[in-house]
Amino acid sequence: MATTVDPTSASTTDPSTGIGGTVYEYLWTWKKRQLQITYEIMGEGKPILLLPALSTVSTRAEMRGIAELLAPQFQVIAVDWPGFGTSERPPFNYEPSVYYSFLADFVRDTFTEPIVVIAAGHAAGYVMHLAQHKPPMWSWVVLVAPTWRGPLPTAMGENRWFYKILKQLVCLPVLGQFLYFLNTLAPFLTSMYRRHVYSNPNAVTPSLIQQKQRISRQPGARFAPAAFVTGTLDTVKARPQFIDLFQPLPVPVLVVIGEQTPPKSRMEMEVLVSFSGVQKCRLPGSLGLHEEHPAALADAILPFLKKFLSR
Repeated sequence: MATTVDPTSASTTDPSTGIGGTVYEYLWTWKKRQLQITYEIMGEGKPILLLPALSTVSTRAEMRGIAELLAPQFQVIAVDWPGFGTSERPPFNYEPSVYYSFLADFVRDTFTEPIVVIAAGHAAGYVMHLAQHKPPMWSWVVLVAPTWRGPLPTAMGENRWFYKILKQLVCLPVLGQFLYFLNTLAPFLTSMYRRHVYSNPNAVTPSLIQQKQRISRQPGARFAPAAFVTGTLDTVKARPQFIDLFQPLPVPVLVVIGEQTPPKSRMEMEVLVSFSGVQKCRLPGSLGLHEEHPAALADAILPFLKKFLSR
């Protein structure tokens, strides 16, 4: 069972953690444990759900730019995934079933009709699995730089046994905290953002990295990111399974690809748009184009939004 409670704040939020709207807590229960999930609402009108990418520094704040551009015409709702952002981060065994259940419950409890969802990165698999629900949860889906395979499997291949051991090590009390600390040092985060997330290295400023580092070092922060990095949160294990989620398309889908996306991830996105019936759009940017280039993203999707939401 899930319930909503009164706003935790009626003022704008810290730009490093939120989108600048009114903050709410969503109380969600998983295996008899209740979690506090943070979400924000900005604007009025037809609702649009914003789902950030899963990463070590995942936060709804990365959707701030696109939220500010859409809020004058729509009501935007941005949520932090369980174990990420400012949502509660208990030492769960984080796996896909956690996120399938959370997203389904949150949508059912928050909305009364099918909605538009704009999802970044690894959120794509969860959105497309739930697109099969009847009655439908989504009226239209926008996937920004969609991925299906975690960072380590993408970089090093399908050594799942090794990644499972590594995840278990990171979850240990002392050694795990140390290993995770190394993964959140400013030089490592800077390198990650310049190589994979932003297309303009000059945009990766010390203040940006400090914001990301604060997000990554909250109590309990290592458990869910360790699952993501090692591929434990992958909704599929092979490319054909990912493409199957789009055939046939249960709802209209737009896939947005960054022109500077790293080669391996870019190839997977191009294969997806080539072998499915999705609409496609290419914009400047990389895996974090929704955060780095929100104006270009808004310009690309607003015509479609007005079309679908005017029905």
